[in-house]
Amino acid sequence: MPDARPNIVLIITDQQRYDTIRALGYDYMDTPSLDRLVNEGVSFSQCHVTAASCAPSRASLFLGQYPHTTGVLKNADAWPGSWVESLCDAGYHCVNMGKMHTWPYDADVGFDERYVVENKDRYLEGRYYFDEWDKALRARGLVKQQRELYRKRPDYDKCLGAFEWELPEDAHPDVFVGEFATWWLDNKPKPDGPLFLQVGFPGPHPPYDPVPRYAEPYLKRDLPMLPVTDEELASQPQAFKALRQHNRDIDHDSVVLDLNPTDEQRHRQRAYYLANVTMIDEQVGQIRAALERNGYGDNTVIVFTSDHGDCLTDHGHSQKWTMYDAVTRVPMIVTPLSAPGTPGEAGSPAAPFGPGFKPGSQVDALCQWMDIAPVILELAGVEPPDSFETESLTPALRGEPWAGRDYVFAEQVRDGILTDTAFMTMVRSRTHKLVHFLDEPEGQLFDLVTDPDELRNLWDDDAHVGVKQKLLDVLREWRVRSRL
Repeated sequence: MPDARPNIVLIITDQQRYDTIRALGYDYMDTPSLDRLVNEGVSFSQCHVTAASCAPSRASLFLGQYPHTTGVLKNADAWPGSWVESLCDAGYHCVNMGKMHTWPYDADVGFDERYVVENKDRYLEGRYYFDEWDKALRARGLVKQQRELYRKRPDYDKCLGAFEWELPEDAHPDVFVGEFATWWLDNKPKPDGPLFLQVGFPGPHPPYDPVPRYAEPYLKRDLPMLPVTDEELASQPQAFKALRQHNRDIDHDSVVLDLNPTDEQRHRQRAYYLANVTMIDEQVGQIRAALERNGYGDNTVIVFTSDHGDCLTDHGHSQKWTMYDAVTRVPMIVTPLSAPGTPGEAGSPAAPFGPGFKPGSQVDALCQWMDIAPVILELAGVEPPDSFETESLTPALRGEPWAGRDYVFAEQVRDGILTDTAFMTMVRSRTHKLVHFLDEPEGQLFDLVTDPDELRNLWDDDAHVGVKQKLLDVLREWRVRSRL
């Protein structure tokens, strides 16, 4: 009897904000492939990551636990494994292409095949790691665009990390990863069992470096940008003030943070960033077409998401390492490539999809990014382990009533960039967000109902003492209970 379990394709971009997909209500975007996934699947509008940087967020997803449980608290912390091993044990052929950000970079963590493409602008850990993209460029006699070359530009300090891609289009890392996945699907024999394919795009993580033709439409559009005021900057905790100066002094990922950028600088940076998203969108469409023409389209589930967002100078900040929604909130879309039937029925996707599934549904309840992990295991017929700290999204995908989480959490340890706090933790409800800094008297508190853009810090506001104490109590209880 043929294996009725679905193929699973997990596509993860790097540093993609939640507000970058047209079908989710952001009409300044060009994302036809992602729009199709939204219209044919289920999207989660309040999906929040558990960490404000790449590796701890990703390890949390692939281990089903919060960073303080996994022990992966910053980039270059070693991973102890992943649930991909369970998929392999269950008969899935597991393949990774592109960025996954394990440490070490080439750790197998359960995959049968890995074709690693890491950060575009590696500079600290793994600076001399030679990945599949590096090898391809070398074979063509090309030298990749990188920080040492960008630094020679007279306008380097004013570009905010936005540069045109000047090499051939197919040499761009996002195109390279997408075309590599398409090539694999077109040329590798179908495995005997179901396929788990994880595709990790390096973008839109900086440098923001789109092929010019993708950037041109965005450069001509009005793009939303939060105003940054002296009042907001003055109200930020000292750790964030130090972070701003650090990102001005040190050009992480080829980005120099101008502490007072012009509207023109900010608009150009955002246009280039969004153009990177559209480039990726085109590759997602190519991957989907390859799945369908190679016989995977009858029973495949695609999950599209990202590991965290990017402030893009909103709130006066560069990239991540803060707890604003621009960083912690990410897209999450789950889409079957065939009409769902009864779970377990031959030739139709297994659980979680069933008769209650409604294409184009949007779920607004709070969830953590790692809550997709049990869904993937359930699709594969694998029981999620008791060690998971997740709450499965399966009921929402079935179209059943689903309240989601009361609170979501994120954490970030001191690293080489967030230098002025030992540990930062966030707790967020539907109505409020609190950010706590260990051993520091200051923090952040936002009323998300009256101030959804998180511009007014209420930490020292007497009228909000009760809300502040309640969220501090929730934070303490979470940390204690999550280790039981």
